[in-house]
Amino acid sequence: MWETNLMVLEVAFLLIATLYSITGHGGASGYIAVMALLGVAPQEMKPIALSLNIIVSVVATIQFYGAGHFRRELFLPFILGSLPLAMLGGYLQLPVPWFNALMGLVLIFAALRIFFRPVQTSKENAPAWGIACVVGAAIGLLSGLIGVGGGIFLTPLLLLLGWANPKQAAAVSAPFILLNSIAGLAGFSMQATHSLPPSTIWLALPVLVGGLVGSYLGSRSLAMRSISGVLSAVLLIAGAKLLYV
Repeated sequence: MWETNLMVLEVAFLLIATLYSITGHGGASGYIAVMALLGVAPQEMKPIALSLNIIVSVVATIQFYGAGHFRRELFLPFILGSLPLAMLGGYLQLPVPWFNALMGLVLIFAALRIFFRPVQTSKENAPAWGIACVVGAAIGLLSGLIGVGGGIFLTPLLLLLGWANPKQAAAVSAPFILLNSIAGLAGFSMQATHSLPPSTIWLALPVLVGGLVGSYLGSRSLAMRSISGVLSAVLLIAGAKLLYV
């Protein structure tokens, strides 16, 4: 059914990839929202969203790393805790309406807090390794369950707790999303009875273009305040999606 709306998906996904990649995100929550509105089968949404997430997050990782915003000491404990649980979450197929409602409210709250919070420009302190690993594990599991890379949870956490400024948060979130998306897709493939629809390949080019444009703007051109504003918009979109789609 969704192949009949392929052109609409291509345009929408181009815009989503551009907007999300400004903040180092892959766009999975946005892709899922559009696919749900267009009637894509639920069993197809997760692998499509994770596959496109990988494309955009590869580009965003390269751009933000090249611009010198990546912090290894902040990234490592989160991803070490996250990867095994992201694969488990991708494997599990659970109904999560209660989770969608709760996380939708949390994301909207985070969006408002970030928008009105003063921007931090100096290098921040990293959390303790144990705390970061536990938080990463929780994000990985939840991300795998709903078919996203986890950036919509990690980025606001890094900002609200003062662990990173907006560009550092984007630079850490991009590879975090990349590896979690790969793990989630691997977990999904272990139990899946459906493969990626052949037309998915036609969605790869627009998200690649959007990822290139957005991540370049976010890593090199836009000011910190602008990135915080874009992130707030992204979180509002993701929160609305979880609440209403």
